[in-house]
Amino acid sequence: MKCKITDEKLNPFMSFGKMPSANGFLEKKDFANEFFYDMEVGFSEKISLLQLNEFSHPEKVHNERYPFYTSSSQNMMKHFQSFANWLTEKYLGNGSKLIEIGSNDGTLLENFKNMNIEAIGYEPSKTIAELANKKNIKTLNKFFNSQNIQDINHFHSSVDVICSANVIAHIPDLRDVIKSVDKLLSSKGLLIFEEPYLGSMFSKVSYDQIYDEHIFMFSISSINKIFDLFDFELIDVLPQVTHGGSMRYVIGRKNKHKKSDIISKLIDDEQNKELDTIESCLKFKKACEISKKMTIEKLNKFKEDNKKICGYAATAKSTTVLNYCNVGNDIIDYICDTTKEKIGKFSPGTHIPIVPVSKFHEDIPNVAFLFAWNHKEEIFAKEKSFKENGGIWFSHVAL
Repeated sequence: MKCKITDEKLNPFMSFGKMPSANGFLEKKDFANEFFYDMEVGFSEKISLLQLNEFSHPEKVHNERYPFYTSSSQNMMKHFQSFANWLTEKYLGNGSKLIEIGSNDGTLLENFKNMNIEAIGYEPSKTIAELANKKNIKTLNKFFNSQNIQDINHFHSSVDVICSANVIAHIPDLRDVIKSVDKLLSSKGLLIFEEPYLGSMFSKVSYDQIYDEHIFMFSISSINKIFDLFDFELIDVLPQVTHGGSMRYVIGRKNKHKKSDIISKLIDDEQNKELDTIESCLKFKKACEISKKMTIEKLNKFKEDNKKICGYAATAKSTTVLNYCNVGNDIIDYICDTTKEKIGKFSPGTHIPIVPVSKFHEDIPNVAFLFAWNHKEEIFAKEKSFKENGGIWFSHVAL
């Protein structure tokens, strides 16, 4: 088990067991040929980085069947509008060049359409890239890597900002990404990206953040150490509430920008919490085992009390929870969702039927296992009547 950045030997500390592809929602005819892998995680103390040992190949995941659209969440649309405004106010101006890695359906880039900013998105999922292009958001249906940036030679050494949100952690060859960024950025250009934060995952015991697409879980210390290897440096960090706790990282070439004073303070805080050591990972492992036991016991108690249980939101994260806790349709009758590509299919590994949200309103279950707990405010507001009528919201993390 080697680190994907440094090639050093990793410290494996936990296996979640056999796991299917997190977004591999499937039809009955595909049950027999379903793909599984051993979801084992390890830690590099040299660069303080938690990472998966084995994962689904990106081409298997990000294809025309990829079922996630950023615009499906009103809260995420607001967040990306705020992100775009922040980028414009701080780093972009008239005639600026901008690239987004993993631009999805163009929710972020759409905010720059009426500005004199030359913006391009890289989106490997064909259907989603086509949707963005239909909205006149220039999107290349390709992975962002050193080979595919040859398509935009006129951008080399001249890009002001390369940005991304919840994508960098999905890319196994991070070294190639950083080398590609190096070729594209101007001398004072910036790489700005957001990712779920290791510290938040540890404190919430939100182990569902770990799945085949999330190859890395970053801390501020790990980002600082990784980019130092490539002659870049962390110049600012901004905490975000998205995905249950994220960080926005601002990266620039060494000695080209003033560094924020907050960085050293946040790194000191991580060291005090041992986030840069294997000890914090071992504590997390124990917390996961306790959480698993409590989740199973609570669900079994609901069933003993003859309560009807459904799942709410067929997220990628739900795959980790259901398979790690071995919860199938003997416990959860169905999972409701709004994504048309998932409806009529079954959950990866556990084969729970995915149904429209209308079923949730008609059926009126007693308990709803909220898998999209990171969108709880938006969902609770939308489904206000469920709790008012005696329904119980439940999750493996505190709601």
